[in-house]
Amino acid sequence: SAFSNSSESYLAAMVHCYSQWMFYLPLLFLLGVVLPNHSASSFSMMSSTSKNHKEIYDIPNSGWTSPEWNWGYAQGTGHDCAAICRRQYATRDARNDLVQALLDAPSVSSDQREPQNFEEVKLVLGLAWQNGRWDGSDGGRGGYGEVLENMAQAQRYEVGASEEECSSRLIQDMKERYALLRPTDDDAQAMQSLLEGNDIDGAMRRCSGLVLRAMGWVEKG
Repeated sequence: SAFSNSSESYLAAMVHCYSQWMFYLPLLFLLGVVLPNHSASSFSMMSSTSKNHKEIYDIPNSGWTSPEWNWGYAQGTGHDCAAICRRQYATRDARNDLVQALLDAPSVSSDQREPQNFEEVKLVLGLAWQNGRWDGSDGGRGGYGEVLENMAQAQRYEVGASEEECSSRLIQDMKERYALLRPTDDDAQAMQSLLEGNDIDGAMRRCSGLVLRAMGWVEKG
């Protein structure tokens, strides 16, 4: 009958459309034209984890793990941040204020510590150790030049089971070389008795302050 023929034609058309849709569906997914609800959030999560470097001075793509950091070169975000850092601590007063803030950090609540971003302190250390190669204030052979090398490789202090573990490695490496800077007896004792405890950030800041002071960074920059 005419009704039967039209029904069969309709079903055939539906089957054809369905097969065409199923054929093109994977391609549409691949192109991002059709995405399930969870795909956008998954992609966003992947993007954020791939950009896990810690930025300094709010400069995009800065930080020791960034491929655009290029530490030691005249071009790159490392060079840009170094220029800002040098200007910020160009005076003795500014350098003294930083060192004092670092030394006092364990007695200050974490949200009141300056600078808030410890990556800035690591940059200060890196520049101080870089300059220290010329006058020996980095401790010489086996000194803080090795710590700077580890820092530039962005592995030992950046990659680990936790951020606390990475911070502990930095503290350990700075403490082990401290005697090479010939600190005062009081500072040597302070470094020796430095306890990480539950306040890794405070210990890391105080350790950094002791190193910078023993290097004579306040006086010579």
